[in-house]
Formats: sequence, structure tokens, C-alpha cells
Amino acid sequence: MVKNLTKYKQFNYFLKALVILLLITLISHVFKNSLAIINITLIHIIPVIVVAIHGNIKATLFMTLLSVIFLNFLYIPPLYSFSVHNELYLYSFFIYGIVGWIITVQAKNLNTQRKQNELRESLLHIISHDLRTPLSTIHGSINLILTNDNLDENSKLNLYEDINYASLRMKRLITNILDSTRLSSEDIDLKLEWCDFEDIIGVALNEFSQKQNDEILHIKIDELSLFWGDNTLLTQLIINLLDNAFKYSKSDTKINFEIINLNNFIKIKIFNETEFLDKKKLKNIFDKFYRLEDTNDILGSGIGLAICKSIVKLHNGEIKAIPEENGILIEIELPIEKRARLI
Repeated sequence: MVKNLTKYKQFNYFLKALVILLLITLISHVFKNSLAIINITLIHIIPVIVVAIHGNIKATLFMTLLSVIFLNFLYIPPLYSFSVHNELYLYSFFIYGIVGWIITVQAKNLNTQRKQNELRESLLHIISHDLRTPLSTIHGSINLILTNDNLDENSKLNLYEDINYASLRMKRLITNILDSTRLSSEDIDLKLEWCDFEDIIGVALNEFSQKQNDEILHIKIDELSLFWGDNTLLTQLIINLLDNAFKYSKSDTKINFEIINLNNFIKIKIFNETEFLDKKKLKNIFDKFYRLEDTNDILGSGIGLAICKSIVKLHNGEIKAIPEENGILIEIELPIEKRARLI
């Protein structure tokens, strides 16, 4: 129901154009004796333009057809019929379509250029800020080790841990940028194979510090058979889910990570305590480069959960964010479309 409403909202502009067409037709009909046919023809192109500027060629052609039908039936002799006795009017109708098509193409080009500019700005922010911060940590820690001969082994160990954690963050960020580009491709091919989720989780945990894994993360995994999917992408899915939970959870709280076997599908649940978030704030959480309000002090590019959504969709699954009283739950359902035959 909600998905359908969202889908219809995207076409609000078409409904507005339809209302404009009806108003224009009504006004033209009332004042048809005062308005020349050329003026009536010109104002009937307005709803076509309203639709065309949104870059949807199908909607533009449909609105063009409606405008032509209204104009032809009510104002082109012979009236109240769909006959046209003068070929000049046919050229006018053809011009409607040409104008609508040109505006649509230009609107699509502008929209593509706008998206490219937004992508470029976001990537520059990632490079200038999100990559720079862990790099500064690495540089500062190494400088301390090299210039301070009085550091004890425990202090050095802590600095090495900082270097390791910062380098892992840089690796995850760069991987996300590359994955985001790859997943944006419409003809992406999954490298399907039998995957073991326990192995996937083991590999994913290596991307985080041991301290995080031991002190914060609580994992529960049902007994699972092998899963038919893209091992690399599923590993990246788990990494991004954990990374998001680690970043946004309250300090000194547990993160609950659970994989449940429900026979026909696998359910992945990850919960972290955070400030209460209502559904409105979570509406765009899976959009690329989207970040929640009041999180400017938290490192992140805003592409991790967008990548999660793409990976889940490629595996014909569903992902959703559920606000809870003391935190947020990310829930994923992956259908089991193929079962391994174990001899």
C-alpha cells in the first residue's frame, strides 16, 4: 500500500497538468468567441510543457495526445468530431509532439547533469573529509611511534590498534565507492555460488577491530544450509550493516546481530541502541549519500546502506529499517531460491 502511494506521488505533476488542461479547456470554451483559434491552440500546449519538463517521454506523449483530442474535438472544425478538414491543423498537432519531445530530452539531460554534479560533490566530500580523517589518524600515530622513544609497549600497542582501525575504515570506504559505481550499472552480473554465512560473517568481522567484536557485538546464527548467492556482495552486505551499527550505536551498548533460518528465506536482523527515530526520518535511510540529521560528527559517506539495498534487491530480497523505542532495527529477508544437494 505504502509503495503504491509512493509510486503515485512521483506522478503528481501529471495530475496537475491534467487539471491545467481541464481549466484551459473550460476557459477556452467560455471565451471561444473572443479568442482566436491560434490562441486556443497555443495555450493548449501548456499542460504538455508542464509534463515534459519532468523528462518522462511516455507521460509527455500521453499528455500531448490528450491535449490534441480536447483541442480537435472542441475547437477544430467540424466541431464535436475527430475529423480534420484542413491539413494545417494536422501540422499543428505534429508540432505539439515535437515541442514536447524536445523539452523532455532537454529536461532529462539537465536532470542527468544535476545528478552527476551531486555525485561529484559527494565524492569530493568523501575524499576531502572521510578519507582524510583516518589518514590523519594513521599519520599521527606513526609520527608518535617514530618520535617518542619513551613509549611503553602497551602505548605502542594502542597506537598500532588505532592505525589498524583507521586503515580498515579507509579500505571499507574505498570499497564502498567502487561497489557503488559497480552496483549503479544496470547490466551487473552476479557471480552466483554456494555461500556459507558463517564464513561470510567471519570474513566481515576481520574488517573491524577485535575490541569491537568482543565487547560490543552479540551474534546469534541459526543452523543454515549453503545459500545460493554472490559471496563477495553478501560479504559486503554484512560489512556495511555492521559498520552502520558500530557508527550509530550509543557508547557502552550492545549490538545484536542475528541470522534466522525460516525455511523458505533467511532473515538477517541487526539492532543497535540509538536516539529514538520516527518513521519519517528513516524514509530515505537507504538513499545514496543520505545521512540522518545531527550526525555530522560521525564519519560516513552515506552510501553504505544504499549499497546494502542494492545487494538485497539483486538477490530478490527486501530490506527495511524499523524504529524501536531504544534504537533501530535493520531487517533483511533473502529468499532461498535454490537448495544445495548434499551427498
